Amino acid sequence: MGHSFSSLPAEERPRFLASNMIHECNNPSTGGEDSLFQARIILIRSALQEGRLEEAVPIISKMIEDMDNALLNIALTGESGAGKSTFINAFRGVGHEDEDAASTGVVETTTNITFYEHPELPNVKLWDLPGIGTLHFKPESYLEQVNFSRYDFFVIISSSRFRVNDAKLAQKIREMGKKFYFVRTKVDIDLNNERRSKPRTFKEENVLQMIRNNCLQHLQKIGIEDPKVFLISSFELESYDFPKLQDELAKELPEHKRHVFFLSLPNITEDIIDQKKASIQKRIWLEALKTGTKASLPFVGIIKDDDIAQLKKHLINYQRKFGVDDASLLKISQASNKPMEEVKALIKSPHLLTVTRDESISERLLKYAEVYFSVNGGLVASGFYFRKSYYTHLHFLETVANDAKILLSKLWETSV
Repeated sequence: MGHSFSSLPAEERPRFLASNMIHECNNPSTGGEDSLFQARIILIRSALQEGRLEEAVPIISKMIEDMDNALLNIALTGESGAGKSTFINAFRGVGHEDEDAASTGVVETTTNITFYEHPELPNVKLWDLPGIGTLHFKPESYLEQVNFSRYDFFVIISSSRFRVNDAKLAQKIREMGKKFYFVRTKVDIDLNNERRSKPRTFKEENVLQMIRNNCLQHLQKIGIEDPKVFLISSFELESYDFPKLQDELAKELPEHKRHVFFLSLPNITEDIIDQKKASIQKRIWLEALKTGTKASLPFVGIIKDDDIAQLKKHLINYQRKFGVDDASLLKISQASNKPMEEVKALIKSPHLLTVTRDESISERLLKYAEVYFSVNGGLVASGFYFRKSYYTHLHFLETVANDAKILLSKLWETSV
């Protein structure tokens, strides 16, 4: 660059900083489909282009706040025995015998409105609602009784065929302008039964299509036009239609709620891990942009103790969100009957902050920033703190996400 930051007059520094951050606002990988998110990005870009950094900071802060504090309420309803509680436990990554598990069983277990928090994200709640038409929840007053406006969307669950009350509920939800999704559970049981009864002619894809057609026909008969049905097994979420269901749910949510939705998903496929990583990367980008916008000094290669402490905190947070923290690794060790040391040997993130006698933690972190830059590209010439911090965070995030994929693949190998 022609000038160093420190040599510039104070009045020229905001524009100099802005010119080095506008590229980040043009980065398509950090954008989103949500119109509010895009509108805010346009405002930030405009403020940076005109050197009005003080106007960009509150917009960025609001975007971060919305992502961190988004509330997501998912309502699940259906007849007794449909598998709502099993679905809730699987979605939350909770075992049926765990202390905070939703009650499951062969008798009616949902007679009241009950919510279950996500174990890592208390602002994500799954609500187990009694089926419409049960003793105390009549069709004509159901939505009012369950406090309809509270929920972001409804999932209507059945383990056999959808009935008239399900259609009535869907129609009322549609009239109120909210989304609903039909989920047919326990398809693994149906497949096993069909395989045992017709071993010579059994074809999985034919049975699944038969189940889907049966659901669609019943829904059309009871008045639902163009219904969408998702076939799932709560014991095998990675199979069948759950990935399609989560894609549909995500598409309907605004940007900040989409972020918390992705974080709440269990790591059952590489695609989910990638979506979770992309959403966290967007959060990292906003934080780095905010830091860079507020900066008054260039980054000159010195990392303070506070910076290191924050990076450690963020690394632990990423590990927890992707299920590669110590507590999660212990569960994996117990489930796979492999020693903890063997499980840890498969992954890299536990060693990210381990240094030798010939290398300081500051030097190690600087190397991470340069490694990420060299592999993924980006602007490094300016050397500002927010870019170094950004690349270091992204290196941590990518390492942790890759660890999650490695463990997923090893667990899959064990289960087949």
